[in-house]
Amino acid sequence: MKSLVRNLRAPICALLAMLVSASVAFAHHSTAMFDMMHTVKVTGTITQFDWTNPHTFIFMDVPNGSGGTDQWGIEGMSPNYLSRNGWSRHTLKPGDKVDMEVHLLKDGRKGGFCSTVTLPDGTVMANLPQRPKTPGAPPPAP
Repeated sequence: MKSLVRNLRAPICALLAMLVSASVAFAHHSTAMFDMMHTVKVTGTITQFDWTNPHTFIFMDVPNGSGGTDQWGIEGMSPNYLSRNGWSRHTLKPGDKVDMEVHLLKDGRKGGFCSTVTLPDGTVMANLPQRPKTPGAPPPAP
């Protein structure tokens, strides 16, 4: 019996370690802080684009309606994901005036999670997999 327990100890420990690390990784990549059911269109000027892991970050000045601007911080997908979808570290440059669809932060701060960016030349860059526009339509091919 002791040898059976000894032989099972390593696999059980490995399984527990995998379960713990999986829950930590899942929690890190949560979108709970964003309102993922709604998007808003934000127009502004890029001030900084951080091409970093595990997520990219876009900083932009957005007119606030009072004659000034507010700085928004917008999270994006990883460089690996974005590069497979046509993005590069040079896609957004300081001074670019863009339109962006954003899932706002639930706590009301100026920022959110990027869904799409419309570049100055009119090109639309997807940050997230796009949902079908027509109810019941199949999703776009990857």
